[in-house]
Amino acid sequence: MDGIEVASLTKKFKSMKTILILFSTIILLSACNKSENDHPVSAKATMSVYLTDGPGPYDAIMIDLQSIEVNSSSSDNGWKQLDVIHPGVYNLFHLRNGIDTLIASGELPAGKISQIRLILGPNNSVVIDGTSYPLETPSAQQSGIKLNIDAQLTAGIDYKIWTDFDGARSIVRTGNNKFILKPVIRVYTKAISGSVKGIVLPPDANPWVYAISGSDTIASAQPDSTTGSFLINGLSAGTYSIAINGNNNYNDTTYNSVDVTTGSVTDIGTVQLHQ
Repeated sequence: MDGIEVASLTKKFKSMKTILILFSTIILLSACNKSENDHPVSAKATMSVYLTDGPGPYDAIMIDLQSIEVNSSSSDNGWKQLDVIHPGVYNLFHLRNGIDTLIASGELPAGKISQIRLILGPNNSVVIDGTSYPLETPSAQQSGIKLNIDAQLTAGIDYKIWTDFDGARSIVRTGNNKFILKPVIRVYTKAISGSVKGIVLPPDANPWVYAISGSDTIASAQPDSTTGSFLINGLSAGTYSIAINGNNNYNDTTYNSVDVTTGSVTDIGTVQLHQ
């Protein structure tokens, strides 16, 4: 083999080596990005909004509720719309003395929420001595009734928000039997569940994770097929056994006495399954 052929082969080898290094770097960067950013099972909190009312000197207050939005610092445009259970007219006086009703629910990104907005339709009214009068709500129909709320949402936790109308102070009479809705509403929130999270490796074990209380399986989750991460949310405060069942000839394992606290996520860490 002459010098020209050797030089040519050396050049080709260096070129192939460079390509392999670049290809490996791309794969590594992709894997890192996947590992750090792809956690769909733990990205959001769940929120339910309830409507309730205090007493007032009227026969009824009818509110035409059409949409509910939450201002979230983690949302792209700031406002996130929730799913209203039954859009339409609600009689606030059916929701007095501690009675409430679920009006909307949905998932929100973890992070801070600062406002909730109630958007009303045109069919609002107040009933006095058996006579119904329309309620004017110009600002509510255009941009919604904005209510301040300061809460920090944790991924994997369920929350309740109550919107408590003060019926006696929310109606303004301007004369000639004309009435305007100027809502006085107290808003408060409460975490109602806890969660358990962790990572099960290797992902090709195709495991399932179960939260068990006594002899009852309360909830389960399938870890992410790439990262192995899992989240079981909606758990009441208490002590659980976390059972991890491995498939493909991998052994099962169980973590006993795992404590779950309302408003918190319990991390059991990384679980390595063995064959």
